[in-house]
Amino acid sequence: MTDLYTEAYRQSIEDRDTFWLNAAEQITWYKKPTTGYTEGEGWFADGELNVCYNAVDRHVENGRGDQLAVIYDSPVTNTVKKYTYKDVQEQVSRVAGMIADLGVTKGDRVIIYMPMIPETLFAMLACARLGAIHSMVFGGFAAPELAKRIDDATPKLIMSASVGIEPGRLVEYKPLLDAAREIATHKVEKAVIFQREIHSNLLDPDADVNWARAYQKSAPHPCVSVKSTDPLYILYTSGTTGVPKGVVRDSGGYATALKWSMPAIYDLAPGEVFWSASDFGWVVGHSYIAYAPLLNGSTTVIFEGKPVGTPNAGTFWRVIRDYDVKIFFTAPTAIRAVRRDDPDALFIKSEGTRNLRALYLAGERADPDTVKWAEDNLKMPVIDHWWQTETGWPAMATCVGLGRTETLAGSAGHPVPGFDIHVIAEDQTHLGPEEIGEIAIKLPLPPGCLPTLWQKHDHFVKSYLERHPGYYTAGDAGMIDKDGRVHVMSRIDDIINVAGHRLSTGQMEQVVATHPAVAESAVIGVPDVLKGEHPLAFVVLKSGQYIEHGVLVYELIALVRKEIGPVAAFKDVHIVEKLPKTRSGKILRATIRKIASGENVDTPATIEDPEALKFIKEAMGHEY
Repeated sequence: MTDLYTEAYRQSIEDRDTFWLNAAEQITWYKKPTTGYTEGEGWFADGELNVCYNAVDRHVENGRGDQLAVIYDSPVTNTVKKYTYKDVQEQVSRVAGMIADLGVTKGDRVIIYMPMIPETLFAMLACARLGAIHSMVFGGFAAPELAKRIDDATPKLIMSASVGIEPGRLVEYKPLLDAAREIATHKVEKAVIFQREIHSNLLDPDADVNWARAYQKSAPHPCVSVKSTDPLYILYTSGTTGVPKGVVRDSGGYATALKWSMPAIYDLAPGEVFWSASDFGWVVGHSYIAYAPLLNGSTTVIFEGKPVGTPNAGTFWRVIRDYDVKIFFTAPTAIRAVRRDDPDALFIKSEGTRNLRALYLAGERADPDTVKWAEDNLKMPVIDHWWQTETGWPAMATCVGLGRTETLAGSAGHPVPGFDIHVIAEDQTHLGPEEIGEIAIKLPLPPGCLPTLWQKHDHFVKSYLERHPGYYTAGDAGMIDKDGRVHVMSRIDDIINVAGHRLSTGQMEQVVATHPAVAESAVIGVPDVLKGEHPLAFVVLKSGQYIEHGVLVYELIALVRKEIGPVAAFKDVHIVEKLPKTRSGKILRATIRKIASGENVDTPATIEDPEALKFIKEAMGHEY
């Protein structure tokens, strides 16, 4: 008997239009689509809808206005706020009225430069309500990077806040915003500033608008109908040339895919609480804080804090207990940080996690050792799944809602229905099971994925479609095992050639992570006169751990030789206090590789703690 997943996947590949038109029935349309995918136009091209209506208003109209929609928990300000769907409708419709009064109309761009507060969500939904295109920029991003995004998106309006809050410090947004507006060629007439209670800014009456005062004067604005193919937002991701790439997200395909994903992948029902511990500035914050939970009629959590230090390594479990979170989603690096500070999981053992059913991980490879630690201590499924800013939602997962529950540490799961995933060699050869190559997705991509880059379609084609004609190139290397599970090993650039052997540094990291003293690691390839390249490892030890460097190197070499073989030529290890990461928790391996190769490196705009670069540089200057 065919299971739900197998049947859903088969239909999504063999009869994709029928499959997704059926999924689109779960969305309310002003004009229901009659076509699935149309070449050159996109998904549901003849359909019209409003994403904000689907996320908010329809739940109120269906009698669920008193249900909890949003929980805001801020340990850095000791604040908790809760909003029903009626409350959200009131806030969003008034914010929409406020920015409409400032001249924003359908198709205009609005840059949102704000922290993890409810008003950020209201701003995003308000833009969607008007048919305006929002472009969320991670709060606290450096002024030159913000200026690049202003020039690329050419917004009508900027929405910001007085400050963001990091553990132990305030990040004033207004001076950064002012500097960016000065640098940018495109001049934005007005910026709306939300003054936070903890700190307010002096506003320029000619260039700034006080959010609270403008809100008080505004009237609710109705939802505006847009085409399914009209952009909902632009989300910038780093480009190899230093110019950010503006990933465009369409409206109808995205809403359909996200609504479908909540019960199918996460097995989440309307009314249940879903928490994604991410940031609005990243794709996870867009898809699984702002939109998917609300499209599903569930409750979403906005968390302003860190996995450790606000105040301790038990913060995640406290939030889960306080709000009866059913599904929790975070990055592997966050779990590694919790494990580093609480290796015996005392916070879990002492308090539990109430009715939590599963932990989902994404954003970076989930090493088996971290997965096992979480499984052993949480006593529940820990599910790695894979996706990108470009895909907008998971392309590989264990679809619990479709009856799949068995996971395999080191794998991101099976292809999600709609994603026809292949492993291809550089010479276009399609590789078989267990063979490592480049991960590619057969075109057309399913709903919800990027149709183009903002104002740069030629660059979109060059970046994603030319390398393997007929396929989207994911930029990651990996393999599909004999059971059809996909294993994402590393970025394509992290496949190294050691004496003619193509090896994955990600696979080496997985082995290194099994050492009981290692909290996390980064393995990169560096030039080698004899072998072409050789692997170089940087490791962070668990809290309270001490091990002689020579002993650690000996034991890690033995582990890698046992699991991968002597062909890996693994022998170079440095212990560092911390690894450089983005604010979303991804290790900056390309930056580490450049430092290790002796290149001059500018501090990346996305880095969370610039001091971490110092540890890498010091390690490379020290002879063991």
